[in-house]
Amino acid sequence: MPRRDTSDQEVRLLQGHNRSSTDSDSSTSSSDDTTCEPGPSSTARPNVVGARGTADHPSDASDLDTKRHDPKNTKIHSDSEWLELDNMDPNDPRRPHYHRHGDGKSGTPLLYKEDDPERGRAGYSPPNDGPKGSRETSEDDLPYHPRESMGRPSLSRRSTMRSRSPQTAAAVAEDSTKKRYTYAGFFLIISLIAFCVQTELSAYIQHDLGWDKAYCMMYFTHGSWVVLWPVQLLILRFQKRDVPWPVFWKRHKQQLRTTAIMIEKQTLDVFHISIQHRARPVRYFVRFTAIITCSLTVAGLSWYIAVSLTTPSDLTAIYNCSAFFAYVFSVPLLREPLRLDKSVAVLIAIGGVLVVAYGDTKEGGESVEAGNRFLGNLVIGVGSVLYGLYEVLYKRYACPPEGCSPGRGMIFANTFGSLIGLFTLTVLWLPLPILDWLNIEKFEIPAASTCWLILLAVLSNATFSGSFLVLISLTSPVLSSVAALLTIFIVAIVDWMITGEPLSFAAIVGGAMIIVAFLGLTWSTYREMKEHAAMEPVPDFSDSDKDGDIDSDED
Repeated sequence: MPRRDTSDQEVRLLQGHNRSSTDSDSSTSSSDDTTCEPGPSSTARPNVVGARGTADHPSDASDLDTKRHDPKNTKIHSDSEWLELDNMDPNDPRRPHYHRHGDGKSGTPLLYKEDDPERGRAGYSPPNDGPKGSRETSEDDLPYHPRESMGRPSLSRRSTMRSRSPQTAAAVAEDSTKKRYTYAGFFLIISLIAFCVQTELSAYIQHDLGWDKAYCMMYFTHGSWVVLWPVQLLILRFQKRDVPWPVFWKRHKQQLRTTAIMIEKQTLDVFHISIQHRARPVRYFVRFTAIITCSLTVAGLSWYIAVSLTTPSDLTAIYNCSAFFAYVFSVPLLREPLRLDKSVAVLIAIGGVLVVAYGDTKEGGESVEAGNRFLGNLVIGVGSVLYGLYEVLYKRYACPPEGCSPGRGMIFANTFGSLIGLFTLTVLWLPLPILDWLNIEKFEIPAASTCWLILLAVLSNATFSGSFLVLISLTSPVLSSVAALLTIFIVAIVDWMITGEPLSFAAIVGGAMIIVAFLGLTWSTYREMKEHAAMEPVPDFSDSDKDGDIDSDED
């Protein structure tokens, strides 16, 4: 009886296949998520075809052979193979490898893919999936491409490109902003002192000693910026005197190169192989050094030209309006939003300059002709616009992007200042013989005592300019411009201490307005920097703890 039951079971199975063959002609059997589970109505088939129970039904056995070799019934044969899989041992070598229980997940769709734990990290490249069902792996399937990982240091303290919680973001933003303002305050004090020394020495050299060479003086002062990088290198070397020189030098070059790529590509993830290959930092900085230096030179030269054409009051008032033009250029070039508090602070500062410039003007004291005065005001107006443009161009094309550490920004600011000085010395000497040949400005070597004073004034200008470049890099051109207006009030105080002439009421009121505007703009910029840093998901931590320290850069 069991044999009869088995035979009847096989006959019923073959009849079911005939019916399914008819139905399958009008239906599709493909599925995106293929599994190894049989249908709910399927019945287990005997492992051995042609058992003893089949002898009583020779016609059924013959039909079975016919159906197996008939190309029209290929689908029936495929269905029977599916039924065999149900009783097959999971580790049977005859079982297809893409249906085998490798990890107990035979019911998992073939298109299922687990979430990559490396997604979101710096330098992540998605794996290159091969054809469906292929079990071969290659280097393209790895979360980190080997060729790309060769260009990325293995033990870097840089960010892993992950977002931060609001609490962590706020703490990091607060710490970063405070650190920036600490350095900015230090360099602001240095710049104010250096500017006062330069102003007093320049006035003494030109008016008292009679060496009034406008372009030559500007050439010397701007060319002196070339000493910024060597002096900085000596300071860094003194700080890292225990590090061997080859290691120190290699790290320093690596830091300058990566910072240059940051600026060129406006990204912090500079170790990605595609960015490394596409970056051309040398060509980039040759071009923008020329553009920024020419803007600075024309702006500085306009001041020397306008000195003899207009009044000192007009000269001071118009030239210091560069703070306003810096804010105007910051909107389109730096994408800086128009803020009411910033706008009011800039207007108050310019108002303070006007009060200082015109508050003590006496009738009959102006000896400049109206025509020359208008021309001088026009020249100094162009210089004011170009100086504001110079500050914004420097911030946009020569400063690291937001999120870079303060130390890296300070080091590169002085390096770029040296590039400006180098361009001035190697290119801008050309007008000197032309001016001498045209008798516009005769080149004369001053006396030895005057040379020492010129050298001191030139070095003071280099100190002021380097500190001012760092100040722009750490904060913003607008804040730096308004901070430079403080020199008007400070120089007036120094004059009072030297000459004994007390400050006028206009100087006190104007200076107070400038100070109030500077404090208000400082607070506004501080809040803006904190908000931006809190929303910044990718900070650069490569040298964020030691700022200027190059320990974090790999050998």
